[in-house]
Amino acid sequence: MKEEKRPFVEAKLLKKVLKQKDSGDRKPIRTWSRSSTIIPEFVNHTFEVHNGKNFIKVFVSEDMIGHKIGEFSPTRIFRGHPGDRIEEAGTSAPTTTV
Repeated sequence: MKEEKRPFVEAKLLKKVLKQKDSGDRKPIRTWSRSSTIIPEFVNHTFEVHNGKNFIKVFVSEDMIGHKIGEFSPTRIFRGHPGDRIEEAGTSAPTTTV
């Protein structure tokens, strides 16, 4: 029989969380490990997750268990579609009222 896969959590990150849990410190934990899975030990902790440019603060709640930490730190900024900007500038067809 195959064993069930365990969630990936970087060992150093887990060590930091457990150390912080014992000390009662609430300082955000900085991490580059976006691929680590959120486990129950991470609940009520704040992480600063690197998005490629800077760190985004992420407070972990129970609903996040099973997701990856990187899912809550977007790497891209969506500024809308190019066609939307043209319409906002007023170049679209004028509307007439009767």
